[in-house]
Amino acid sequence: MPDLSSTLPEVLASRYSTNLARIRDLAAPLSDQQFWTKAFAYGNSFGHLVLHLTGNLNYYIGAQIANTGYVRDREREFTDSNPPSKEDTLKRLDAAVSMATETIRSQASADWVKSYSAAGSNCGNRLDIIIQCAAHMQHHIGQMLYLNYELKRK
Repeated sequence: MPDLSSTLPEVLASRYSTNLARIRDLAAPLSDQQFWTKAFAYGNSFGHLVLHLTGNLNYYIGAQIANTGYVRDREREFTDSNPPSKEDTLKRLDAAVSMATETIRSQASADWVKSYSAAGSNCGNRLDIIIQCAAHMQHHIGQMLYLNYELKRK
């Protein structure tokens, strides 16, 4: 019978994969122009939210746990005036989620409670940041749902 040490990584990795699939489903009907359009005078485009999630995963999981050496430019995630294509942006998110799920699956039981700290985080251990990053994705998926709806209306 599986125990928590084998179940936990698979459940968490699955959550990240499910989140990625949902983002890709929401992005699919959007043209490149719609992907980068701010539907409202406030807020972000769908594409900038994808850049933001990519940076978030690459920094909090990649740089801080997997030691990838990633250096984050959080401001640019929201302001890049010459962003990559929609497909390139989504491929970057694919790579970030792949890195995150590989890192999650590589954690031994004792790794989950290892001390964790990073700029902009109040998480005290690895499990906490892994859960927080998944919740962060869910939060922005909610925004993407609303943006998707609004962009399809126009």
